[in-house]
Amino acid sequence: MSLVLDAAAQDLLFREARTANSFADEPVTDEQIQAVYDLVKYGPTAFNQTPLRITLVRSPEARERLVKHMAEGNQAKTAAAPLVAILSADNEFHEELPTLFPHFPQAKDVFFAERPVREQSATVNAALQAAYFIVGLRAAGLAAGPMTGLDFAGVQKEFLDEDHTPLMVVNIGKPGETGFPRSPRLAYDDVVTTV
Repeated sequence: MSLVLDAAAQDLLFREARTANSFADEPVTDEQIQAVYDLVKYGPTAFNQTPLRITLVRSPEARERLVKHMAEGNQAKTAAAPLVAILSADNEFHEELPTLFPHFPQAKDVFFAERPVREQSATVNAALQAAYFIVGLRAAGLAAGPMTGLDFAGVQKEFLDEDHTPLMVVNIGKPGETGFPRSPRLAYDDVVTTV
């Protein structure tokens, strides 16, 4: 095998992990989420930017406010998940670049002075960080149910501001029953082209 990661870790992170639609009745702690973040913050991004923002929806009142913005098919599972996170992109991430990219602090102004450029970069790199976050949840023995079936404008107005663009909502917890077999994936030859 060409992978350094052992088979058990590969299974935990990818082959046996599933998108979760139901969860065990077990809480997810702040300590677990901090451990996940402290691991996945090392994932690479362009210019070492860190635009991902995570809003943990814990209180019953906040959960109720969020559920009303979810697509009908996502409402019940969002209401029942042990923890829900709103993942968003901070479009003002460039303000942190002098600290995060110290060998070229001018990158903040040279590359990201224009708002449309920042928004595009924030969206791409926050989505990359969101993927790391989901894999990190799996590494912690948790399952993730990422969803984009929601009223994005409503979630932004309810929980964020104009500088933060919602990307997805993720239900988090110990996995419950899967309910259906794993969906197929494309083969290597269907995806990879060499030029």
